[in-house]
Amino acid sequence: MLRIVIDTAGDIPADWVDEYDIQRIPINIHFGEQTFLQGVDLDNEGFYKLVDDTGMIPKTSQPTPQQFVDFYRQIADPGDTILSVHVTGKLSGTFASAEMAARELEGEYHVIPFDSASGSAAQGYMVREARQLERSGASVRAILDRLEFIRSKIQVVLTLDTLEYARMSGRVGTMQAALASLLNVKPIVILENGVLDMSDKVRTRRRALDQILDIIKERIGDQRANVAVVHARDPEGGELLMERVRQTLNCESLIMTELSIGVAANLGPGTVGIIAYPIV
Repeated sequence: MLRIVIDTAGDIPADWVDEYDIQRIPINIHFGEQTFLQGVDLDNEGFYKLVDDTGMIPKTSQPTPQQFVDFYRQIADPGDTILSVHVTGKLSGTFASAEMAARELEGEYHVIPFDSASGSAAQGYMVREARQLERSGASVRAILDRLEFIRSKIQVVLTLDTLEYARMSGRVGTMQAALASLLNVKPIVILENGVLDMSDKVRTRRRALDQILDIIKERIGDQRANVAVVHARDPEGGELLMERVRQTLNCESLIMTELSIGVAANLGPGTVGIIAYPIV
């Protein structure tokens, strides 16, 4: 039996969870002395309300190796294979925790941790394709080959509405973030080799949306692609970008997801972006 796991830094449409039998291990959200499990005792709106009420931006942490061990035992039977797909190991220790748990459970389960080198809806597409391949009779090796292909082709381009979250989290260059906030501009952030980097700064939100679409179009071209529009507490911005994506890209699949707490805590509300990869 193949069990497929995604951490909650990955974004996945709610109906895919049941349709593709995906298990989600929550990341930890720390508000002062309080710790919450994302998606278990703190949802996205509850997170934003806590930020509004407290004025605090939370810290996030990966599941511990013991949390992984307990989770794997909860969702699998002895002898099962567990494919565990995780947020980029260059920005989070989640993948490393999964590796440690896999070693501890050797002989009980065949755990295969996979570093997506990305996050958000990129992980969602990966686990969907993994299940589709498994159901079509593909081997685990063939599934991993496909995930490696997606990892090599995935494009993640975002624009932030506020620099405060990024500055405090340190996930994007702090000095650049401070400078950009002083200039009141909208940064363009690209995931390259598993790391977020600020590639440009533009003056207006409209220009920022133009630019992220231009970057994706330049990189994907007219290839048939799986595409996701992502947003943090900005469904209107997401819908606007969805319509423009439909007109511009050659979409095999197009979804919209809200950025997980683990990502939004580092990039801030109002973040919107595009995640895409060619299907062949």
